[in-house]
Amino acid sequence: MKLSGNTIFITGGTSGIGRALAEAFHVKGNKVIVSGRRKALLDEFAAHVPGIDTIELDITDPSQIERVANTLIAKYPNLNVIINNAGIMPFDDPAGMNDDPQAVHLVNTNLLGPIRVSSAFVSHLKEQADSYIINTSSVLAYIPFAVSALYSATKAAIHSYSLSQRFALRDTSVRVLEIVPPWVDTDLVRKSGDPRAMQLDVFVEQLLAALETATTEVLVEDAKQLRNSAGPDEHGVVNYVNQMIVDNPLPTA
Repeated sequence: MKLSGNTIFITGGTSGIGRALAEAFHVKGNKVIVSGRRKALLDEFAAHVPGIDTIELDITDPSQIERVANTLIAKYPNLNVIINNAGIMPFDDPAGMNDDPQAVHLVNTNLLGPIRVSSAFVSHLKEQADSYIINTSSVLAYIPFAVSALYSATKAAIHSYSLSQRFALRDTSVRVLEIVPPWVDTDLVRKSGDPRAMQLDVFVEQLLAALETATTEVLVEDAKQLRNSAGPDEHGVVNYVNQMIVDNPLPTA
């Protein structure tokens, strides 16, 4: 993927990986538009980085997605990259009672949101000479955290959907990439300085380098071990990683 001269729409772009990517792409000479649910955060970001455009969007709302897609396509006819980055990571307990409203919201945000956003833009992207749908999954798609079991499952579903989407679009101008972050120190859970987490600036630097040549998955070095642990022998790795979390809990407050 070329790293300059694109028009890029990033969902969930007001914080964490989305915001850092937006700033990095802006610096490299791309037109960047970010969305988020909260206008105050969008306004703050726009003031902080003049030249980045913003638009309100709740990706759990199909009608909003359709309106925003129509607005952006009309305003930015050269839009050629969609980055499905918006997501949430609540904790849950697969050995206890399911919090159904939280579960529904999580699936609507992390799984149906990216699917609906892609669907709203795909016809337009097919008309571009060089275009991309970039879905953000996680190493937890492969080696799940039991304390965020449903989050991990939604990311596994995004991986699966990306595989199908990539095949279905194989004869078009649209390429499908999957960003597979390791644990990055952002406010997705709680920015904590935990030494087990990768620093955000280092992650984005390595991610952009990997994007230049990626054709399927976009992996930084810290993500490869867990990504490559999936398969017939994954059960031991899942048990080991989750016992480590039990012994050294994730920051939750």
